[in-house]
Amino acid sequence: MNITITGSLGNISKPLSTSLIAAGHQVSVISSNAQRADEITAMGARPLIGSVTDAAFLKHALAGADAVYTMTPPNFMADDTRGYIMAVADAYAAAIQYHNIRYVVHLSSIGADAPHGAGPASANHYAENKLNSIPGTNTLHLRPGMFYTNFYGSIPVIRQQHVLGNNFAGDVPMALSHPADIARVAADALNNCSFEGNNVEYIVGDIRTGNEIAAALGNAIGEALQWMQLPDEALLQALLQNGMSADAASTYVIEVGIALRNGTMLKGYDSDNREGGTTLLDFATEFAEVYQVV
Repeated sequence: MNITITGSLGNISKPLSTSLIAAGHQVSVISSNAQRADEITAMGARPLIGSVTDAAFLKHALAGADAVYTMTPPNFMADDTRGYIMAVADAYAAAIQYHNIRYVVHLSSIGADAPHGAGPASANHYAENKLNSIPGTNTLHLRPGMFYTNFYGSIPVIRQQHVLGNNFAGDVPMALSHPADIARVAADALNNCSFEGNNVEYIVGDIRTGNEIAAALGNAIGEALQWMQLPDEALLQALLQNGMSADAASTYVIEVGIALRNGTMLKGYDSDNREGGTTLLDFATEFAEVYQVV
């Protein structure tokens, strides 16, 4: 099959592409970074250099594809984060419908079941419905939890202050997912293309509280880590100082934290049929290895 992968060589798209190439598929990889072209070629894939925000480029890039993996790259500088996600969804849908592509595996998000969910969830809900509306196209929407790998960004704070934190208390549960598990599920779906109609798959390796996460990661690195709840405004200011736009910081982080502490974000993640994978203790071992070299 001819399969087009979006997301460049990211934590999901790279192992997904590698798996599909190994299975004998003809793989094309879309990247906005021209410097990735040689690496994509070396993998055995065809590089397509351009932006998923460019509808004309997508219309060209998806020509000849039997199936496509779609994702929206986070834009931490966006002044209208939801509008950005929805515009990318519109561009995907137009190109997919133009080429009558039959199979789409789409990376959605936590909370996308709700049309007015917190953070990017409402925009991802729109994206799911937009792709679902394409005549003759079968869709599989992947709804992972919070990415384990986001905790790598906390390593400097752990070293300096010996804490993990967010704008919710340590007893608030989070659904946790590993990009490698998402890539595996996507690869299985695209290898077989046996799904029909519009489908959703929850991918969660573990559901743990902040206190449990701090304890597990701390134990793995030999630190007595504590979970710290930060006021919304203090966390927002820290994100702004790190270069995020006010809208992106609010959408991707603050609103999601508020929804987690209000208990409105985990619908569907405790289902018996969710796709599992990496547990917190599994990730703690991986985290310790990275911690030693960063």
